[in-house]
Amino acid sequence: MSAKNEFVALSLCILTVSDTRTVVDDTSGDYLCAALAAAGHRLHARAIVRDDRYVMRAIVSGWIADPEINGIIVTGGTGFTGRDSTPEAIGPLLDKEMPGFGEMFRALSYDEIGTSTLQSRAFAGLANAKFIFCLPGSTSACRTAWEKLICHQLDARTKPCNLAGLIPRLGEH
Repeated sequence: MSAKNEFVALSLCILTVSDTRTVVDDTSGDYLCAALAAAGHRLHARAIVRDDRYVMRAIVSGWIADPEINGIIVTGGTGFTGRDSTPEAIGPLLDKEMPGFGEMFRALSYDEIGTSTLQSRAFAGLANAKFIFCLPGSTSACRTAWEKLICHQLDARTKPCNLAGLIPRLGEH
């Protein structure tokens, strides 16, 4: 990977899950693309898909299998409505869960939206040595997750430890 304390640009994918958003009004996907670029990472692929667990799973599975990709951020479909199915779609693909992400996201989100954070099923994990973060669809939730959690953990310079620094060891058996 690189020497300690040196930034390493990662290759990331953004998937927006929505029955209503398009490339014209996908503010959450736009924010995440701009934020990862501003942090020095590369956007490998971006897609918008309706809330269909099988279509979501197919796209994310393709990205998980791609050796060029380091991480995937999914926005949308993490609520409680009948159509929200991101956890059911992506959860089965995970090799390891990262419970601390969802816990920390909801704790941070509480300061912004109060008890409404209970409705969030945001989560993260690891699949085929790829980090996967699943966020609510609101742009403010994406901003909270990126600025307070994800950007720091995808930066190899973050102390005392970070997810980026684990990349060389993720394939160990």
